[in-house]
Amino acid sequence: MARILVVDDEENIGRSLRLILERDGHEVVTVLTAAASRAVTGELDLVLLDVRLPDASGVDLLRERKQRWPSAPVLIISGQATIADAVEATRAGAFDFLEKPLGRDRILVAVRNALEQRRLHEENERLRTRLEESAAPARMIGSHPAFLAVVEQATMAARSDARVLITGESGTGKELLAAHIHARSPLSDGPFVKVNCAAIPEELVESELFGHEKGSFTGAVSARRGKFEQAHEGSLFLDEVGDLSATAQAKVLRVLQEGELQRVGGERTLRVRVRVIAATNRDLAAMARRGSFREDLYYRLCVVPLRLPALRERSSDIPELAGYFLEEFCSRNNFRQKRFLPETLRALARHGWPGNARELRNAVERMAILTADAEIGPAAAPVEPCGEEAHATRGSLRHAREEAEREQIRRALAATGGNVSASARILGLERTNLHKRIRALGLAQDKRELSATN
Repeated sequence: MARILVVDDEENIGRSLRLILERDGHEVVTVLTAAASRAVTGELDLVLLDVRLPDASGVDLLRERKQRWPSAPVLIISGQATIADAVEATRAGAFDFLEKPLGRDRILVAVRNALEQRRLHEENERLRTRLEESAAPARMIGSHPAFLAVVEQATMAARSDARVLITGESGTGKELLAAHIHARSPLSDGPFVKVNCAAIPEELVESELFGHEKGSFTGAVSARRGKFEQAHEGSLFLDEVGDLSATAQAKVLRVLQEGELQRVGGERTLRVRVRVIAATNRDLAAMARRGSFREDLYYRLCVVPLRLPALRERSSDIPELAGYFLEEFCSRNNFRQKRFLPETLRALARHGWPGNARELRNAVERMAILTADAEIGPAAAPVEPCGEEAHATRGSLRHAREEAEREQIRRALAATGGNVSASARILGLERTNLHKRIRALGLAQDKRELSATN
């Protein structure tokens, strides 16, 4: 199914084209003027454009369209065609030139050929991207047995179309593991679409995932494909899936069960083939038992469960990771290559890294930027000692600050019944950052008790 724009000042022509193309399974937007076509927003797969419009030249509009939608082929249609018109349109980038009266078979052949060209263009772009990425691929780095076991399980799961649920703390590399699975799956030639469920406002989650029709809500000035449609014949990575609303959960369940969806405000049923890889740093099983996450959806997502260990659980991998991050950062920024002194790597390995590999990467980049020498010593390591040394001394400024922060978070959790997302909004924090502070300040049990009572 493609989204096609028809620009023709003859209403009968536009109506006929709509009927022909919709019967062939496409979504069609028709307008009468160049000005109206400029108001059309959202992604287009194909444009049918009359060469003579009341307010503009079709060829001039063609050039304009190619700038806005460079990958959308354009078919020029005309009732007063000349060889000069055809030549000019072709030079301006038209895929084909159709003369009126328009025959149904001629239209469908031209449309299918144009859409096939677009498909091939997108496939070439994906292959080019993959080739560029293969020059400096993102790697699953580590040799700790627990980490290697997860990577091996992921590689085995990738060979099928089974859904995978990746769990682990924030920053452990869940998105990287999802990309690893997609790259080794039968759908690797298709798109890999990522969506962070926690970063989308609740009122827009359904539109983001399933798309919407024009006029379905305030601001929906045109139809839009959702992430499931964009991931057709590929993989969809649902990060922070535990943050989906109850309504969105029900719709995701339907897609997983039947391979069908409806856009927000739409009546047509659309079929999609998508492999879903979900991830969360929350305990979905416990949420399902409490009823805050659909149990049937949990079991649909958790066909192959994978848990990524926290960095502190595989501290032996820290020197290798730090070295990789340092080399990659220096190459990307045209810095001269630097290296860590052995005592620096030992200092990094002793740190707890509550932010996991993401925190380590940020620390390494800071060290590379702020160290002028080729060798990075332990004094540059922006880490604090672990264990007993890490706790603030009672009566110190840091202890007072932590106590005040702990009280503020405790109040926000109490006001929201343990809802971390709502508490984060009250406190003006990112939800993932609040999760980290709850763990660091020893408030996890408070959160669980408040959640259990609501």
